[in-house]
Amino acid sequence: MNTKKVWFVTGASKGLGLSLVQALLKAGYAVAATSRDADGLAREVGMLNHFLPIEMDIADEKSVSTAIARTIERFGSIDVVVNNAGYGQLGTLEELTDEEARMNFEVNVFGLLNVMRHAMPHLRRQKSGHVINISSIAGFLGTFPGWGIYNATKFAVAGLTEAFSAETQSMGIKATVVYPGYFKTNFLLKGSLRLAANPLAAYKEARDLEALHETQIVGNQPGDPQKAALAFIQLAESEQPPLHFFMGSDSLGMARNKIGLLEAELSNNEELSKSTDF
Repeated sequence: MNTKKVWFVTGASKGLGLSLVQALLKAGYAVAATSRDADGLAREVGMLNHFLPIEMDIADEKSVSTAIARTIERFGSIDVVVNNAGYGQLGTLEELTDEEARMNFEVNVFGLLNVMRHAMPHLRRQKSGHVINISSIAGFLGTFPGWGIYNATKFAVAGLTEAFSAETQSMGIKATVVYPGYFKTNFLLKGSLRLAANPLAAYKEARDLEALHETQIVGNQPGDPQKAALAFIQLAESEQPPLHFFMGSDSLGMARNKIGLLEAELSNNEELSKSTDF
């Protein structure tokens, strides 16, 4: 057990987080996993010597600090941090209230920052570690009507992870931002996905995409959570993990389409772009 990395996984009670925790424990890794319901997580996973379920409010710095300290006290170190906690917020930019928008950022962005901020002193001291931040393909391709605020949180996760990788380059700490596509989890179900409190019928494109998710995408997601868990482990065990990892064939395809669009726009507007120089 001492030769295995110690993992700290947030948002572990369901979805990709739960699949990852189960795969890690099966492989013999030491795992601290956080949830708003640690007892429920323990019942779901089972109690093992190398498993520490922790009740944590990701938006509460004291709660996060305590969870990090408990993990180090129990296992002696943290080697891999996986920031998976978060939720989807549907609603066009006009529809969502300030409170709805800010709460999505509070959890998806500032909660993730809380974990990174409190893990970093330990990672710096040991001069090693790997931070894996879960974004979404919606954090690279934003043209999903009705997903604007959620997209913005996931673009923020990608941007801060890029900066973090540059800030910690000389410290022996690695960073990866993961862009999952659609995986067959409960993300699109109630509890992980919130709807706008005051939807407006005028937004046809947003309503059509919501209906598409409900009638065609739920239950037909191409991604396998168990295979995703194995991919996370492979990333963490890699000597040179990528800064960007697009997870799933759908994510890969959408990323390539956007890159093609960007290449075309760069070329088509190159003369105008250069015309602004002195």
